[in-house]
Amino acid sequence: MVPETFTGPPVEPRDAATVVLVRDGAAGVEAFLLRRVAGMAFAGGMTVFPGGGVDPRDADTSVAWAGPPPSWWAERFSCSVELATALVCAAVRETFEESGVLLAGPSASSVVASTARYASARAALVARELSLAQFLASEGLVLRADLLRPWANWVTPVEEPRRYDTRFFVAVLPGGQSADGMTSEASDAAWQRPVDALADWKAGRRALLPPTWVTLSELDELGSVSAVLESPRTVSKIIPKLVREGGAVRVVVP
Repeated sequence: MVPETFTGPPVEPRDAATVVLVRDGAAGVEAFLLRRVAGMAFAGGMTVFPGGGVDPRDADTSVAWAGPPPSWWAERFSCSVELATALVCAAVRETFEESGVLLAGPSASSVVASTARYASARAALVARELSLAQFLASEGLVLRADLLRPWANWVTPVEEPRRYDTRFFVAVLPGGQSADGMTSEASDAAWQRPVDALADWKAGRRALLPPTWVTLSELDELGSVSAVLESPRTVSKIIPKLVREGGAVRVVVP
């Protein structure tokens, strides 16, 4: 939603995490995309990657953790160690809630092959009846932070009434798992080549926010999962700006 006037103090953005799930398809890298239900308060009808806001319980330091420590993530995302912990946990939790993909395993070097047995826990996480730390502890699972890569940091334009400071991660679909998109927040879900998703956007078949189309363009240029994982990234905040020209509003990406 674009406000009629760009006046008043900007809203403080809420911390959020988004995970770009990728896999190698027959014709190159593919990304998992969700079309948000029309009418939602934020990004209704838009095609997005799995993700959402940080839950205060995501900062629980009791979670079993494998991979780069929170201090490493804090340096990459220029934030506190506490927030870094919450962002990584939110990334894993939201990915599981929205796609059924779980970046965790019985040990620091393994990943669950199927998440079907955790269906009830997934529903409890969505309903906020269960925290990620509680879920992992009850199932004897270890969060695999090493399966995530820092990618970008997008902040909603200051002109918007609802804002998010979103850290983007990249993760490869674990072997044996599948992404299902069984979430009440999405009307459909699919794996798609970035070039095809961008073509749908240009043809009006998809609606994309700047962070999504920029990320898809980057994935398209890289072409394969190995190239995505090996791509050097320096993360800094990107804040698009809304510019009104006559009766139209356009988004300017720095």
